[in-house]
Amino acid sequence: MILSAKRIVPEGLKYAKFTPANFKLKRALVVTKLSRYEFEQLRHPGLSKEQLEQKLRDRGTDVEMVLYLHNLHKDFERRIVQSFQDVGCEVKLSSRLEFRSSLSKDVMSWADVIVPVGGDGTFLLSAGRASPLFALSQQKTPIVGFNSDPLHSEGRLMLPKHYSDNPADAVARIKSGDFKWMHRSRVRTTLLGSNGKIPESTDLFRHTEVKMEQVTTDPEMLDNHMATKYKAKMKRILPYLALNEVFIGEHISSRVSHLQLVLNHQDVVNKTKCSGLCVSTGTGSTSWHTSINRITSRDVDDLLQSLPNSNSADVLRLRENTQEIAHRYNQGLLFAPDDPRLCYSIREQICVGVWPSPKTFKKRDFVQNVFVKSHCIDANLVIDGSISYPFNDGAKALLEVHPEDALLTIALD
Repeated sequence: MILSAKRIVPEGLKYAKFTPANFKLKRALVVTKLSRYEFEQLRHPGLSKEQLEQKLRDRGTDVEMVLYLHNLHKDFERRIVQSFQDVGCEVKLSSRLEFRSSLSKDVMSWADVIVPVGGDGTFLLSAGRASPLFALSQQKTPIVGFNSDPLHSEGRLMLPKHYSDNPADAVARIKSGDFKWMHRSRVRTTLLGSNGKIPESTDLFRHTEVKMEQVTTDPEMLDNHMATKYKAKMKRILPYLALNEVFIGEHISSRVSHLQLVLNHQDVVNKTKCSGLCVSTGTGSTSWHTSINRITSRDVDDLLQSLPNSNSADVLRLRENTQEIAHRYNQGLLFAPDDPRLCYSIREQICVGVWPSPKTFKKRDFVQNVFVKSHCIDANLVIDGSISYPFNDGAKALLEVHPEDALLTIALD
C-alpha cells in the first residue's frame, strides 16, 4: 500500500503551551523490541519449540543464553505495561514487527506517549516510523524509552539506566509532569531531479516477507535559483527523518564511493572518493559519528613518537597521559541533541593524486546543509541504518535540519 500526503508545516513551534505541567498522560503505546529468540522463530515458522532449540544448538548457538535474554526482556516488558496501568493509563502493546508492517495512523494519534522498550534500535524504529505522521501533526506525540537490558546494552537514547531498575518511578514522574522536554534535531532529506519520482524504499531490518508500507510525499517545483544551481526541476521530501544520521555509499563496502558535495549552498563543488559519507545530528554524534572519527590512546602515542623531540621531558609526560588525551578528543566529537547544525564525516577519504578536489576539502566539518550528488555504481542512501533508497550515478539529495522536524522526547535527568 502506498500512502501519499502533502507535508503540513506547523506555524512555528506550537509547544509553548504544551508544557510538562499540563501534559495529560492517559494512553501509552508500548513498542517492544524483537528478541533474538523471536527472530529465530520468525525465520523457522514450521519448527516446534523443541525442534527450533535443537537446530540452534546444532549450529553452535548458546540457546540457554538466548532464552535467558528473551525471558529477561519479556519480564521487563510486563513491568513497563504494569507501571503505566498502575497510574491509570490505558496501554496498547506493539512489537517491532507489528509496528513496521501494520501500525496505522489512528493508533499513532490515539497515543499520548510512545514508549519504546528495548535498546537504541527500538527507539530509532519508533522515531523513524512515526516521522511521516509527526510531519502531519500540529502537536507532536512525545517519545520516552526504557532500556530492557542495561547490562548488555548502552541505550544512550533511553532513560538513564537506574530507571530500568525502577520503571515505576519514571512513569510516576511522567504522570505528574516532573520532567523536561528535549527536542532532538533530525535530518530532512530532499531528493532533487528532473521529475518528482522517487525509487521504492527498502526496510533493512525486515524479518519476514511482509512488504513494507510505502509512504510518499507529493513532488514540488524547485525555485529558479535552486533549479539553476543544482540543475534540477523538481524536489521530493522523503517521509522519513533521520534521528542519528544519513549514510550514503556503495552497497558493497569494498567499492569506492565517488561523491560530490556542496556545503551550505556555496559555489564550491567538493569531489571525493571514499568509503562513504555520514551526515550526523547531535543525537547521532554519540554513535556512528564517534566511531568513524574517534582516536585511541595508541594513536596519540604514535603521533607523539613521530615528533622530532619525542624524547624530550614534555613529550614523555604527554605520553604518560595518552588515554586521557584520547578521551578528551573523543568527548569533543559530541554535540547537543538540539543543535541545529549537522556534522558530515568522510569515511576513509582517498588523499592521493587529484583526490580530494579541492585539496582544502575537510573530511569532517559542521554545516547547515549538505547537497550530495552521486557518481556511484550501486549505492544507497540509508536513514538511521534502517530505511534505504537507491542512490546511483546522477542522483541528488539535499540534507538539512528544520526546527519543526525535531523529535519531541521526555528527559528525566
